[in-house]
Amino acid sequence: MGALRLVLYLVICIQVLVGTVATGARPPAMYVFGSSIVDIGNNNYLPGAAVGRADRPFNGIDFQGSIPTGRFSNGYNTADYVAKNMGFVYSPPAYLSLVPSSLSGPLVFTALSSGVNYASGGAGILNSTNAGNTIPLSNQLQNFGATRAKMVAAVGAVAVQDQLGRSIFLVNIGNNDFYVFAAAERARNRSDEDQRRDAVALYANLVSNYSATITEMYSLGARKFAIINVWQLGCVPAMRALNPTGACSALLNELAAGFNDAVQSLLASLAKKLPGLVYSLADFYGFTRDVLADPAASGFTDIAHACCGGRCTANSTLCADRDRHVFWDGVHPSQRTAFLAAQAFYDGPAKYTTPINFKKLAQSS
Repeated sequence: MGALRLVLYLVICIQVLVGTVATGARPPAMYVFGSSIVDIGNNNYLPGAAVGRADRPFNGIDFQGSIPTGRFSNGYNTADYVAKNMGFVYSPPAYLSLVPSSLSGPLVFTALSSGVNYASGGAGILNSTNAGNTIPLSNQLQNFGATRAKMVAAVGAVAVQDQLGRSIFLVNIGNNDFYVFAAAERARNRSDEDQRRDAVALYANLVSNYSATITEMYSLGARKFAIINVWQLGCVPAMRALNPTGACSALLNELAAGFNDAVQSLLASLAKKLPGLVYSLADFYGFTRDVLADPAASGFTDIAHACCGGRCTANSTLCADRDRHVFWDGVHPSQRTAFLAAQAFYDGPAKYTTPINFKKLAQSS
């Protein structure tokens, strides 16, 4: 074990040094948590016919080799572009592609050298969201905890704490909790006012769980958090399809905006309570609002329709110009949208990140 620990520790030192020389600011690793917007293939390994997967064409048509990888996108997704901006090749590998693993297996090596992606399509902040067909945030955190334990066994607690303290923890989740909430409210034929009242309890549960998750990540060694809020949920094609006029759901956007405000307050509060915690909150909501208001400025011509249908399959009718569509399918951004969003969060206009951007977060000590 002593020899293995030395080898892995040297790997960490060499890769971090190479990354720092090459980019000037590459963090040692990135650990990704969230839903399908940042999932790169964990759902491919989940059993059950009801599990949402992106392992069939036309998903991945613009990825290397035009192969479906498990990303709910025509190519790369938001996690990939955040990683690329920070000096990585793309998102770290999916957790379930690396396990089961011994202390000398691919999970430990990858977790130490570049990081791991724990995100899962359909996942929510609440365990009840799409239960049984996804990996909820609480289980993603458990998987990280198991990874960390193997890292400590391999190279020791001091080296792991140093690694995690300088790494990026990317979190993008919450969208599915609202989709499930909205579907339940429609099934009950609840009025807008009823939904607003019901959302109060939802907010409380979401914020409480979110707070517990960030706090637990911190206790496990995380210090640098890149948080992406929920985008304009009411304007995705799947929600527009429920409106006879094809318009956005103003109520769902309102509820999403309210949750984002609560998350912003939560992070500011946690930063005061947890010494050394640094964060950047990316405004995906504001970004999509601006893109949909002036699509031509970003090179888009279609802001309402899915390029590959509500649920993309090989039988879908594919749009002619994928880079001109904001949405890939009923609820996911196209590769170009993901690229532009990640770029805006990294070092774009100051209005899209608070209190610092992703670039400053990556470079912070």
